[in-house]
Amino acid sequence: MVRSPEDALKATLARVAPGTALRDGLERILRGRTGALIVLGFDRTVDSICSGGFDIGITFSPTRLRELAKMDGAIVCDKDASNILRAGVQLVPDHTIYTQESGTRHRTAERVAIQTGLPVISVSQSMHIIALYINGLRHVLEGSEPVLARANQALATLERYRARLDQVTGSLSALEIEAMVTVRDVAVTLQRQEMVRRISEEISQYVLELGVDGRLLSLQVEELTTGLGPGSEMVLRDYLDLGAASLVVEEQLATLQEFSSTDLIDLGTIASVVGFNPSIDSLDAVVQPKGFRLVSGIKAVPPAVANRLVDHFGGLQNLMAANIDDLMAVDGIGEQRARTVREGLSRIAETSLLDRFM
Repeated sequence: MVRSPEDALKATLARVAPGTALRDGLERILRGRTGALIVLGFDRTVDSICSGGFDIGITFSPTRLRELAKMDGAIVCDKDASNILRAGVQLVPDHTIYTQESGTRHRTAERVAIQTGLPVISVSQSMHIIALYINGLRHVLEGSEPVLARANQALATLERYRARLDQVTGSLSALEIEAMVTVRDVAVTLQRQEMVRRISEEISQYVLELGVDGRLLSLQVEELTTGLGPGSEMVLRDYLDLGAASLVVEEQLATLQEFSSTDLIDLGTIASVVGFNPSIDSLDAVVQPKGFRLVSGIKAVPPAVANRLVDHFGGLQNLMAANIDDLMAVDGIGEQRARTVREGLSRIAETSLLDRFM
């Protein structure tokens, strides 16, 4: 399966993070003010653009990388940077490949990355920076201090977003039980869930960049994202008019995740993901959930059973009103499981209403 440039960037960031042997070697090159051009991976395409140099074939070490960087030419490693394959190589990529870079080393790095699809690292002697080139993407590595400062700001934002998300999801649960949910409530919940997802992804990239320096940050993010409960997928399954078809839900979820920051602020635009026309349907219109989100919150109920429950009763209000015998009429629901569902829904209803009015 071909990875996207963004996924390839994340994988490469993990390989060059502080604490890795490759990062140690790159920092040695920076301190030595030598400069370097390093290709991470070797295949027929790389071989075809290599001219001259030496076949090395030795185990990677930071000191060896530093010494070989003193030579003119590029260094070719395997994809895991566990072995140095060639050194002193002249790279001759296709000159027709467009590049925005001006320096010779950086132009070569970008073209090689685009032509081969492999990560290329350029260490600038004059600018004193390390740049990653991955299939059209360029990323400049920074020291831990500035990355950590931005990560801490993002972490504080995530904490606020999580607190607000807990409020709106709790309110949505109470409103669902009372049959008073509006399009606005659904849109606000989807908005907050997406905001938490985006800031969490941003912090995850900081954790990758920080390597061993990001262990504490990783623990803090894990603590803030634990127990989020059912996400946007379940909200969409509850309110999409087209039912619970997984393909439709996935398409709408992808649409939501592709929204720009401006779109994410507009509740009408978010409501359109659930199938409402913001120019016709009022945000204050009352809508009824199917019950997927609340039933999925009962851990003892498998997803397949939850689907059968929702399909059988056709809506949350009917499900909430069902007694033990009604629940046992559903395929795969025995007396014990029926009691578990009944008690679980009652507990959710009680907790949601108490949280709302306290």
